[in-house]
Amino acid sequence: MAVGARDYIDKLLVKKYADEKVDNHDAVESMVDPQKMLEAMNDVAEIQKNMFMLSQKLYSTCYAINAKARYRTKSA
Repeated sequence: MAVGARDYIDKLLVKKYADEKVDNHDAVESMVDPQKMLEAMNDVAEIQKNMFMLSQKLYSTCYAINAKARYRTKSA
C-alpha cells in the first residue's frame, strides 16, 4: 500500500497544502493532565476487559446449564 498522491487531484491538493502552517500544539498548555488522562483511559480499558471476560464466563455457564436441561428432557 503506497502512501502519497496517486491521481491528478491528489497531487494538486498536495501542492496547495504543502506549505500551510498549522497550530503548534506543543506551545498550548493542556487543560487536562496527560498522565491522569492516560490513567483514566487505562481504567476504562481494564473495566471493559473485565466485563468482557465476565460476559464470556456467563455465556459459557448459561450454555452449560441449558445443554444439561435439554439433555435431561430428551433422555427422560
